[in-house]
Amino acid sequence: MRYAYAITSALLLGGATATLALQPSGAQVAQNEPGAIQAVSPKPGAPMSFADMVARLQPAVVNISTKQTIVQKQQANPFAGTPFGDLFGGMGGAPGAPPVKREGASLGSGFLISPDGYVVTNNHVISPGAQGATVDSITVTLSDKKEYVAKVIGKDQESDLALLKIDAANLPFVKFGDSNGARVGDWVVAIGEPFGLGGTVTAGIVSAINRVTGQGGAYDRFIQTDASINQGNSGGPMFDLNGNVIGVNSQIFSQSGGNIGIGFAIPAAVAKPIIATFMKGGTIERGYIGVQLQPGGTINEDTAAALGIAKNQGELINDVTAGGPAAKAGVRAGDVVTKVNGQPVTVDQSLSYLVSNVKPGQTARLDILRNGKPTTANVVVVPRPSADKLAATLGGDAQGFGGDDSDDGDDAGTTAAPTAGAALGIGVQPLTPAIAQAVGVEASTQGVVIAVVAQTSDAYGKLKRGDVIISVNGTPVRTAVDVQNAVNVAKAAGRPQVLLQVKRGRGPAQFLPVKIK
Repeated sequence: MRYAYAITSALLLGGATATLALQPSGAQVAQNEPGAIQAVSPKPGAPMSFADMVARLQPAVVNISTKQTIVQKQQANPFAGTPFGDLFGGMGGAPGAPPVKREGASLGSGFLISPDGYVVTNNHVISPGAQGATVDSITVTLSDKKEYVAKVIGKDQESDLALLKIDAANLPFVKFGDSNGARVGDWVVAIGEPFGLGGTVTAGIVSAINRVTGQGGAYDRFIQTDASINQGNSGGPMFDLNGNVIGVNSQIFSQSGGNIGIGFAIPAAVAKPIIATFMKGGTIERGYIGVQLQPGGTINEDTAAALGIAKNQGELINDVTAGGPAAKAGVRAGDVVTKVNGQPVTVDQSLSYLVSNVKPGQTARLDILRNGKPTTANVVVVPRPSADKLAATLGGDAQGFGGDDSDDGDDAGTTAAPTAGAALGIGVQPLTPAIAQAVGVEASTQGVVIAVVAQTSDAYGKLKRGDVIISVNGTPVRTAVDVQNAVNVAKAAGRPQVLLQVKRGRGPAQFLPVKIK
């Protein structure tokens, strides 16, 4: 079971149990005005009890287990060669000792989608559970305790979906339903194998739809439920009251590892086409344009104030991959993408999601705000690299922003007059090759280096000595005068903040809003 730590919501769905009576046009009344909400019986076909429905559905839900081999290097014995070498059982191996092999296992859930043995589950259920681990075998256990060795037909790390096949016939199975029709407040039922206890049924409601959990990627849009989902439920189905699979249970939000009423399922609308592609022997291709986005999602209030645009609309481009599709189309760091092929970029519909659903080879028309002015870019989409390749591309010595103005050993050279960036509460000076080497940025970096940050400024806690400012509100800066001029332009436009493009060490540059004093 995966854990989501960046949100506070859950998933599960089913039939409605109340109706909202529409009010005629005229005077506005309270939403819960007497008579406005009328309790009704469940929808036609919905059970008063879940028992009969569960009796038909549960045979299609399976347990999935893996056997794994974990190979780990032995830690060197710190007492080797001394009289204490055998203390505490040796405390590790001798230098050059061969790696240690041990067995591992995992448990999860899944469900049959055909009578001839196709099984849907989560990718993480059948993946190695530790560094140095390999999966030796996958076993599917039916509700009647019959066991089958499964083979992997297809798996996808991005969506966290996998399709298995067992050699059997005339099996009970279930079908995907329409998750797009799910509404907050609908009943849902989850069936799975939590903690290896065997078939377990829980019920709840849909708590939210299109929930972004902070895991990132093109498929960070989940159904949230308060139906109890625990470790081992991963890969199990979420049913509506008509018995249709509207979600694949995937994540929980928990500080303890147990259920606290916040769980997440992959919507059937996402899972169904991916599984269909696997069944046809195909591979999953997603669109990619080669940009890095500013952490935090859509434009927040501070960034919007600095750019003079509306908040919660569009996403800020943090960096553009050299030679990539976006770079070739003229997209720049600092651009705010507001639409993709006419579809708005919002909290529930991220840029990554929209681009990923553009077929490679097709063109994505990006609506962009650049320095507050609208423009467009037509980007030819290419296939998205694997998660491992992307991680390697984006890796490096990235450093998080934030913290105080303490001296961490990076000597910016000589001190600068605090008045150089007084409107922002910072002192800056030109970035020379010697200073660039001292603060650890690439020699090709251009900008001004921060020499001091006033504790009374908004910049304090965001910036520190040795940070390099590359641009202010999209305008490149090379001197303290450049910084002041850009701030003056923002003040004249009535903006209370400016957006600084800042580089720290060899990590990627980021955009930080800073209030004008």
